[in-house]
Amino acid sequence: MIYHVAINVMPLKDLLDPQGKAVMGGLHNLGLTSVQDVRIGKRITMEIEASSGEAATKIAEEAASKLLANQVMEHFEITIL
Repeated sequence: MIYHVAINVMPLKDLLDPQGKAVMGGLHNLGLTSVQDVRIGKRITMEIEASSGEAATKIAEEAASKLLANQVMEHFEITIL
């Protein structure tokens, strides 16, 4: 069976996110001063052939932990769509 999986990779909360800070500054310059914080990450979608949703999740976890996310600076969340 084919599973559609989304992997959201975000910088760790304790680390500075310069791209997010730049976007927040731009939003404030546009008058959107109610925005208090912006964090920029990435979303990766995959189609995984697996016997079950649990097996697809394990494959996605392996891909994320070995290649897609730098676990020193980022964390990831996996969702089966």
